[in-house]
Amino acid sequence: MIAGMTETADHDGTGPTTEEAAAPTPRERRIAAWRNAPRVLARLGFLAPLQERLRLLEAAGDVHDLDETSDIYGNGVVEALERRVAELLGTEAAAFFPTGTMAQQVALRCWAGRTGDPAVALHPMSHPEVYERNAFSQVSGLRPVHFANEPRLPTAEEVRDFAEPFGALMLELPLRDAGFVLPTWDELSEVVEAARERDAVVHFDGARLWECTEHFGKSLEEIAGLADSVYVSFYKSLDAFGGAALAGPASLIEEARTWRHRYGGAVFQQFPTALSALIGLDRELPRLPEYVRHARVVAAALREGLEAGGLPWFRVYPEVPHTHDFQVWLPYGTEVVAETAIRAGEETGTMLFANHWDPKGPGLAFTEVYVRAAALEWTAGDVREAATDFARRLTGAQPSLCRPD
Repeated sequence: MIAGMTETADHDGTGPTTEEAAAPTPRERRIAAWRNAPRVLARLGFLAPLQERLRLLEAAGDVHDLDETSDIYGNGVVEALERRVAELLGTEAAAFFPTGTMAQQVALRCWAGRTGDPAVALHPMSHPEVYERNAFSQVSGLRPVHFANEPRLPTAEEVRDFAEPFGALMLELPLRDAGFVLPTWDELSEVVEAARERDAVVHFDGARLWECTEHFGKSLEEIAGLADSVYVSFYKSLDAFGGAALAGPASLIEEARTWRHRYGGAVFQQFPTALSALIGLDRELPRLPEYVRHARVVAAALREGLEAGGLPWFRVYPEVPHTHDFQVWLPYGTEVVAETAIRAGEETGTMLFANHWDPKGPGLAFTEVYVRAAALEWTAGDVREAATDFARRLTGAQPSLCRPD
């Protein structure tokens, strides 16, 4: 049996060839097209080859003393990272966690012990409810309760009038699955105040909090200062290898360290991840407002190009992005738009849509567009041209299956 061949063949001997059996998957083709394209909107580190990822640590000496003894169970460079996060967010302390899933479970079970109420009010589109396999209830004894299903953060009125008690209000900033959306600063302040009126604590799921300053027109310290505790990610915005931090009052963080150990988060050595996070804070964090501003240019030009290309219906959402990420919706099946995006990248060297496409109904697909440093090389005209080409390819590939109202 030759590796890569299937176990059976047709009786006439014309079964699949080695080349056919080993044909790359659509995901493999998409990533290869993204890697090879000279022009993309984002170079996402986690999709890069290992040797390229390791080169990130060449800058480690710029952010930390490499003659220092390596970390053991969270000291050394990990403590340095924790101090940096607490300083940036204006909190008394911060604790490093290997994952945000762990960090938020620990934070909210600590708050539940203090409030005496395990109910956590959050949006049903929040990360723990969509991606974490009911971890709150299955692992941490928490009881999620949901606000309305509209793709937006809750209003102050909804918080005040919620029909049952809750000990903690959890707000995902931005709400990723709704389109990376944020409230206004006044709306956020009013929601927090409404939770306080109900004697609830407020926890920010700030996986992407780093990118929110441009929208709010406020510093990280001012944003984090609204909440009782904040979680931040090091890889979603900062391109680190992984990791997260929980920030808040010193007493909460001290308790969280105990639970971190109980949850298996006291990892022996974490210096590569900690160093990559410090590099991200040094290198990427100052550039995020620029990415957000350019995302607005990209989104506007994208709409113009898709319209010029003759698409019967589409949506770029939000019209003015709140962060440097946003959604694009198209009235086609996922396979059609994915193949069109891959071929455009392969044939033109310009990869406009490098992310995967997900269905949102019969003949309706959406993708997320990420704008990073690579996008700064694109002018509005470049985006319009690429979007027009993509739309023409798409309308020639297959008629739209539906046209939403």
